[in-house]
Amino acid sequence: MKKRLGDYVLAFLIILILNFILPRLMPGDPITAIYGDALVEMSPELEAHLLERYGLERSLPEQFYLYLLHFFQGDLGYSFYFHAPVSHVLAGALPWTLLLAGVALACSALLGIVWGAEAGSRRGSLFDRASLITALFLNGIPGFLVGILLLLFLGFYAGWFPLSGAASVHLDYTGWAWVQDILSHLFLPALTLTLVQLPRTFLLMRSSLLGVMEKPYVTTARCKGIKERLVRYRHALKGALPPVVTRLGMSVGLLFTGVLFVEVVFAYPGMGHLFFLALQYHDYPVVHGCLLVITVCVLMFNLLADLISIKLDPRLKEDAR
Repeated sequence: MKKRLGDYVLAFLIILILNFILPRLMPGDPITAIYGDALVEMSPELEAHLLERYGLERSLPEQFYLYLLHFFQGDLGYSFYFHAPVSHVLAGALPWTLLLAGVALACSALLGIVWGAEAGSRRGSLFDRASLITALFLNGIPGFLVGILLLLFLGFYAGWFPLSGAASVHLDYTGWAWVQDILSHLFLPALTLTLVQLPRTFLLMRSSLLGVMEKPYVTTARCKGIKERLVRYRHALKGALPPVVTRLGMSVGLLFTGVLFVEVVFAYPGMGHLFFLALQYHDYPVVHGCLLVITVCVLMFNLLADLISIKLDPRLKEDAR
């Protein structure tokens, strides 16, 4: 496990370095790279102030030192579009994205594991064939198209769910009414991400379970007269879960990528919607902050998936050394 921790630390350092270098590799001077077209006219006094603010008049090693110092102090720069520190802007958007991604990941994982286990244990049956066709069909539909269809039919035509946002702005809900309002706004974007992630989890779970069902310990459990459902979920499932959990950790990157598009479709005020606005208005400090936070979240979820996999199958601990 020490080797994997070292890999994550190295990946984190590379992300920090890239976040520092990329603005300085863009055409023009660093101030233009950071602020884009926001500064139409810049006086010498303002330019001197910005150079001092970002330490750009110093040598490159000194700039990198100041960059790391500001980062670990929580200073990611200042957003000229939102007129607030980038860390404050991100703090307002990140909880919504974590809520959306967390609900979608939990639902797709639970449903995919159960669905895959049931289909894998009935290999060749009508249920298994129908499940495969459904999963392959869903897997071929882009996430943003799923979101648009759900928004159109369940939100616009049926009127069952709100069309945008994360909460009702003009209604002062409290208590359980506030929770219901949050969940009603969350339902469609979470359902979209769940439908996007679900087929992949199902297919891997089914394939993994098919391999485990032929193992000697599963055959022994059957010979002892244990009920098939108990054999499936108490014995076979534990051996089939590690690759699924690992894949779920690796899919967090794809999940966050899907969040970017889904939040734009539903105008959900998370990191994806914030990233879109930052790109639209050339707010590069916020763009860099969004990319940094998202990559850090991906690394943390992958580390968590590795720890869970090792807990489920201690043999993986030897491979992680």
